Amino acid sequence: MSGKLYGVGLGPGDPDLMTVAAVRAIASADVIAYHSARHGRSIARSIAAEHIREDHIEERLMYPLTVETTDHPGGYRGALDDFYEEASERLAAHLDAGRTVAVLAEGDPLFYGSYQHMHKRLAHRYDTEVIPGVTSVSAAAARLGEPLCEAEEVLTIIPGTLPEDELTARLAGTDSAVVMKLGRTFPTVRRALERAGRLEDARYVERAFMAGERTETLAEVDPAGVPYFSVAVLPSRIDALPPVREAGEVVVVGTGPAGAPWLTPESRGALLNADDLVGYTTYLDRVPVLRPGQRRHGSDNKVESERAEFALDLARRGRRVAVVSGGDPGVFAMATAVLEVASEPRYADVPVRVLPGVTAANAAAAAAGAPLGHDYATISLSDRLKPWEVIAERLRAAAGADLVLALYNPGSRSRTHQVAAARDLLLELRSPETPVVVARDVGGPEQSVRVVTLKTLEPAEVDMRTLLLIGSSQTRAVERADGRTITWTPRRYG
Repeated sequence: MSGKLYGVGLGPGDPDLMTVAAVRAIASADVIAYHSARHGRSIARSIAAEHIREDHIEERLMYPLTVETTDHPGGYRGALDDFYEEASERLAAHLDAGRTVAVLAEGDPLFYGSYQHMHKRLAHRYDTEVIPGVTSVSAAAARLGEPLCEAEEVLTIIPGTLPEDELTARLAGTDSAVVMKLGRTFPTVRRALERAGRLEDARYVERAFMAGERTETLAEVDPAGVPYFSVAVLPSRIDALPPVREAGEVVVVGTGPAGAPWLTPESRGALLNADDLVGYTTYLDRVPVLRPGQRRHGSDNKVESERAEFALDLARRGRRVAVVSGGDPGVFAMATAVLEVASEPRYADVPVRVLPGVTAANAAAAAAGAPLGHDYATISLSDRLKPWEVIAERLRAAAGADLVLALYNPGSRSRTHQVAAARDLLLELRSPETPVVVARDVGGPEQSVRVVTLKTLEPAEVDMRTLLLIGSSQTRAVERADGRTITWTPRRYG
């Protein structure tokens, strides 16, 4: 009869944080296995030392390398895979002989632990039990004395070995975070925190519940002395006091066409970090409540300059302000209004950034296929800020150049004639069979995407939440087996 395999979590380092179940598993084992580097010392063994008896068989699983290079034909990963195979077979020999094997693991066995590689190779072959342990994440929070996350906050655990851009995106887009595996990755992690606008929130914990532990503000840590057994922590910001700044900033954020799924990580981070959110009330309502304490300042959609001035005045008082804009802020949206006001001398010292978002045209095109696959023009049919004669002239020019047209702001309660006028004008220059995508509320609960022809386009079915994509002479519309019509514009022109 084969023996039993235990994966034993030992906690973060202090033997007093071992669970009763871990102590019992070690006591019942015939074989105590633990991983070590080539120097032979094992942190896991040192934690459990007082529970290891003389009659225990010890299996030291020594890594062939840690961060060095290797001439193994499979490279670093190949060398480790061979080691894991050899180590698991050493343990399998004990299990086949009927011995109980306890594999020691710092923290929790299945949380970034070496034991997991044994588990994947042996658990399906032998009776196995995993004893959970206190992770370094919980240990770090305990030593900081700060909550990791509260209420609806999201905690993200990130390996510091990720590329800097990926680290930045994940840090920007989460509420709370713990970055593991620092050591030589610390400079990269620090830059990512700074790029994500989170450096001032970051804490540093080294060797929690081990000899030589320390905690401090991460921005003050000397990169030269950071060991592997350290973590960066972004704790909960609920109840956190806003930092006192000499100067704030304005970030114009594109939220995409509808709701949280369309936010880029960078935009989500800007919204999360903002002290104040400013915008047209309809767009503000799409932004989820990212953290308590933020102030929201909603207004009508016809006061863009006043909204921009209000945001810039807040920033002059040291507030970090996110001006919320639907779609992409630079496409018929708030970026122009903010930059226009920011160009006045009184706001010359206020930093202003513009973050891109998924445009309504891009979202509608993706829902319909790829009608914007070749050259296209984007035109607003609203004559509130420019005369209809200018719009008509641009429609003729774009149609004459055989460009696909993305038509924004086609109609509203007070503007009812533009769609019919645009259709009639285009019928003078385009085939009546030209495909037209009628996309309404893309990404929202009432999404509707239909493909009609130019001659059958019905103006009464178009409102302010609709975007029209008018094909060129090359645009194709094909009905698929599922009954859905897709459109695309070939990249070759002929």
